[in-house]
Amino acid sequence: MTRTRGTAVIAVVLLLGAVLSACAGGIDGTGDKGYIDGKGIITELPVAQRKAPGPVEGKTLEGKQISLADYRGKVVVINVWWSQCGPCRAEASDLNAAARELTPKGVVFFGINTRDASQALGKAYERNQKVPYPSLYDDDGSVLLAFHSTLPPNAIPSTVILDKQGRVAASILGQIPSTTTLVDLVQDASK
Repeated sequence: MTRTRGTAVIAVVLLLGAVLSACAGGIDGTGDKGYIDGKGIITELPVAQRKAPGPVEGKTLEGKQISLADYRGKVVVINVWWSQCGPCRAEASDLNAAARELTPKGVVFFGINTRDASQALGKAYERNQKVPYPSLYDDDGSVLLAFHSTLPPNAIPSTVILDKQGRVAASILGQIPSTTTLVDLVQDASK
């Protein structure tokens, strides 16, 4: 490798490291707050690179059993949240608006409530934020393991969009930037 090329490679690696650490808020991706700061980092995957997550199933905060496998053939939006997460509360109105717009078109929304010590905390969050879709209760993080190749373990909030074949088409790490952004990503995944 020439000196110029080697210097350029090192500069790119250092720049990428600085950008990722600024977005992640620390080594674990969440800093000391337990969630990711700021607007979401969007990743869209070309069809050839899409893969299905592991099994996603469990009981909702209301006690109903649901499984991602039940929604094969539909685009699915999964939002990961925690009741004590400021960006989760900040993005709730955008998620709710997207759900109201897209659910009548056959898009499925559900959440994954992680980290809350009790279902009562999650239910209070859903009530206060007027969340119109169910959420799996994942106090131990086991449901999130299905997204190990898509989401860092502490990626709260985060949103994953699955295409009709059940494959990850896009993800947003951090707060969704807007209702329009989420709607556009879902429309792209529907193609």
